[in-house]
Amino acid sequence: MSSAAPRPADQDHLWSVDEHLEDILATVRPLEPIELQLLDAQGCVLVEDVTVPVSLPPFDNSSMDGYAVRVADVAGASEEFPAVLDVVGDVAAGQAELLHVGPGQAARIMTGAPLPPGAETVVPVEWTDGGLGEGPVSGMRARSLAPEGAAGHVHVYRPAEARAHVRAQGSDVRAGDRALDAGTVLGPPQIALLAAIGRGTVRVRPRPRVVVMSTGSELVQPDESLGTGQIYDSNSFALTAAARDAGAIAYRVGAVADDAETLRSTIEDQLVRADLMVTTGGVSVGAYDVVKEALSSVADEDEPGSGVDFRKLAMQPGKPQGFGSVGPDHTPLLALPGNPVSSYVSFELFVRPAIRRLMGLDDVHRTRTRATLTAKKALTSPKGRRQFLRGRYDDGRVSPVGGAGSHLVAALAQADALIVVPEDVESVEPGTEVEVVLLG
Repeated sequence: MSSAAPRPADQDHLWSVDEHLEDILATVRPLEPIELQLLDAQGCVLVEDVTVPVSLPPFDNSSMDGYAVRVADVAGASEEFPAVLDVVGDVAAGQAELLHVGPGQAARIMTGAPLPPGAETVVPVEWTDGGLGEGPVSGMRARSLAPEGAAGHVHVYRPAEARAHVRAQGSDVRAGDRALDAGTVLGPPQIALLAAIGRGTVRVRPRPRVVVMSTGSELVQPDESLGTGQIYDSNSFALTAAARDAGAIAYRVGAVADDAETLRSTIEDQLVRADLMVTTGGVSVGAYDVVKEALSSVADEDEPGSGVDFRKLAMQPGKPQGFGSVGPDHTPLLALPGNPVSSYVSFELFVRPAIRRLMGLDDVHRTRTRATLTAKKALTSPKGRRQFLRGRYDDGRVSPVGGAGSHLVAALAQADALIVVPEDVESVEPGTEVEVVLLG
């Protein structure tokens, strides 16, 4: 991580959403590339173009189970007047020695097997009697059960054009082609392509390791009994899942009690496996806001811009935020508010882009679009704050979910978009076009 960007000296400065995000993205840097085995590289971002060393397929091969023949030998074939050919043997996938198909001959061929010398086309087995002499068949009998199928005669009931049912050498990719571009996220199809062209390892930026912890003495783990004044910890589960969804390897830490020394010790213990730390809760102005208490004085005097800066943002929900670096490696840390919806919205706006930046992606943002607002009444917003409301998006229309209450976790579960109400707009009438952040 680089040293943090210059920050306003005025502690009462009200940050805009864009200022806070720019500060994060100016500070967080992509992880250093490493060489990984293919399956370990899933979800990672390529750092170099990959070219094809060998054409795919590397030889002409059959796309059907059937018979390799010469075109002239099956010309005019029909069920009434079939072409009768001598079967000279089998050609199976992976077979090293190939048969030669001469005039009046056929080789029984399997899908993926090389087209043998002399053959010009492939007749599907369904167009033949399979060598049984009893009319068209639906398939071949297993060689172990009927080895005689590789010899004798076969009746062909339909003609075939030259190179029918033949996959040509290089028809997928050719040697020297670019298989994948730098910046590609490796999913299952890309892993398959790399394996197909013979690459066992690949150079990528690793998936960032994100440690998520919630704070609050009132928090109880799910499946435990609630005591007086206690609630279940949902934030650490939501944010860990969100970090994984963003592409990270995420670790969840159980809720930390409201004690500054305990929190500092827990963070120090977790730094060994963190490229990014995320906390939730304890960042506002209360007497028990432990994150703010514990991290306000962790700056390294020898490292300009280090430490955690707590600030107020012109947004709703999510006004209190913290950002900076901790530990000897200056691991970036984002401190989010504890309200479940505030925490999740903050993750989408700030943490997710940071994770994508660590991955080395150019586009770190969610898809944004415009949609027509469908609502029973106008949406109001506090003057001077950008508001993010939960919504459901459907075919160019968006409707708010769960009202304006930022504490409604059930409403968050129903939402697939955020409706953005700009800071310079006090209300948005139904039927108005609004900006929408798509969460899917």
